[in-house]
Amino acid sequence: MSLAIEFCGQWYQINPHAPFLIGREGPLQIEDNPYLHRRFLVISLQDGLWWIDNVGSRICATLSDQDGLTQAHLRPGFRLPLVFTDTTLLFTAGSSVYDMRLINDEPAYSSSLVVDTDERGQATVGPVQLTPSQELLLLALSESLLKQRGAIVNLPSAQEASARLGWPVSRFNRKLDQLCERLTNYGVYGLGVDSSSPMVANRRARLAEYAVATRLVAENELYKLDNPSMYDD
Repeated sequence: MSLAIEFCGQWYQINPHAPFLIGREGPLQIEDNPYLHRRFLVISLQDGLWWIDNVGSRICATLSDQDGLTQAHLRPGFRLPLVFTDTTLLFTAGSSVYDMRLINDEPAYSSSLVVDTDERGQATVGPVQLTPSQELLLLALSESLLKQRGAIVNLPSAQEASARLGWPVSRFNRKLDQLCERLTNYGVYGLGVDSSSPMVANRRARLAEYAVATRLVAENELYKLDNPSMYDD
């Protein structure tokens, strides 16, 4: 069985006979970020399946299949099997978001893609329907991540994102609270923090990770940010 990781244009082949570490030390070493654990994620082959363990103490990771139909939030102390052919791995440390891709040549699971078609004849995936302003908010938060897949990016602050949209910061934060509450009620983990909390930066990063991983927003929609008032509600 073969598993490989793509990150920043480089491929890492994982040895099935030895654990593969992602962190500030190990085979996939990210040594220039003090907010990242020395030992964060460990990938290993056990009982015929590839597993990913979060051995850190603070940082979570987001994983999804290629089509964004299945998404998981990997918290410290937990593990998940890597059962898809193509898995997206996203995590945030400090102000940096890391985007990686895992390719499994013998996946244990394959999904049948089921999509709905809207009144414009466009295919949509998943049950979450965004309002125009919610879509704009997610696009503003996720712009750099959508433009630089498979890399390290810095997400905008609330002030930067609201300026990109031409909104007052107060409106941005209100819309952010409403969207996070809606997704939390839908069952999305890690968004239940109000805008006054010191964890709000992590909440924005978690929201961007979820939006990109589940394909709520896509790069071909970024043109809306050039004239957001045309697409606002």
